[in-house]
Amino acid sequence: MNKVKAQDILTEDQIAVVRKRSDLRAIWIAAHAWGTCFAAMALFVYFPNPITFLLAFLIIGSRQLGLAILMHDASHGVLAKSPKLNEFIGQWLGAYPLMAETWSYRRYHLQHHNNTQQAEDPDLILSAPFPITKKSFRRKMWRDITGQTGYQQRKAQILSAIGSSDMPVADRVRRYWSKLGRATVVHLILLTGLAATGHWYLYFVLWLLPFLTWHQVITRIRNIAEHAMVPDSDDVFRSSRTTVLSLLERAFFGPYWVNYHVEHHLMMWIPCYNLPKAQEFLKANGHWDRMETMNGYWEVIKMATSKPDDQDQPGEVIHNTRRRVAGITSEGFEAAN
Repeated sequence: MNKVKAQDILTEDQIAVVRKRSDLRAIWIAAHAWGTCFAAMALFVYFPNPITFLLAFLIIGSRQLGLAILMHDASHGVLAKSPKLNEFIGQWLGAYPLMAETWSYRRYHLQHHNNTQQAEDPDLILSAPFPITKKSFRRKMWRDITGQTGYQQRKAQILSAIGSSDMPVADRVRRYWSKLGRATVVHLILLTGLAATGHWYLYFVLWLLPFLTWHQVITRIRNIAEHAMVPDSDDVFRSSRTTVLSLLERAFFGPYWVNYHVEHHLMMWIPCYNLPKAQEFLKANGHWDRMETMNGYWEVIKMATSKPDDQDQPGEVIHNTRRRVAGITSEGFEAAN
């Protein structure tokens, strides 16, 4: 794949602006994500009805993707100016609540950046099957929204962390702690905190449930939007996709600038909160027309499901254990065809 230098597409002054990292902004995004989750829970507690539950369910699932974005930016070392704060927010406020782990994700994710849309890209499995039929897409969405995808991911992850039954108990305990111990602590803190308010059930119905369902749906849609059916796998401007989102889409599907994906692949050292400014500079410098873009996730889905239904061939659901054991939060189930 062809690479471009930042100096070839931005001025030195522009580079200085977009690469600036801020501890305060990192703290604000983390506080916003968690604050929004707790506010959504409070909305349902004080006004309990199906509408407020659905609203809280959708909002929390989208903010859980926001936590994954914290982990993502921390894995690049760009979320905060302070390295210690970068790691703390990425791990304890981003990764562990999602049963993920920043260090493992970092190793995996940098392979994706170094080999985007190439045979060595570990994320190629997420984009290569497209286009698919509408029937296939509905099957995927059904597995996601009914919790099948999320359940199988977590089951495989937990079983891997526990280890085989022929291992000594002490070894299995050490293995579990090394893989999921800190994530378990974070979940216990969350459960205990909600129980202290008298609403322990919120952990199950408005944390685990969105995580296992709606979070899986929007993660899949985001994965499709970022790399499925890109026009040129060898052109850094066109091997990923920026999706222009409405305010509603940003609220429920694509929080914290996750849709600025071409900008991110061009310069992965830019913090997420500076990606809109990077796009502004790229437009001003005449590079917008070089970039692969689409208007909204619905247009992406229509393109990705353009294979005729009479060519639908349901296949065995493939369990990608390696991704799940590594703690990757993106969905890991793909139909064989």
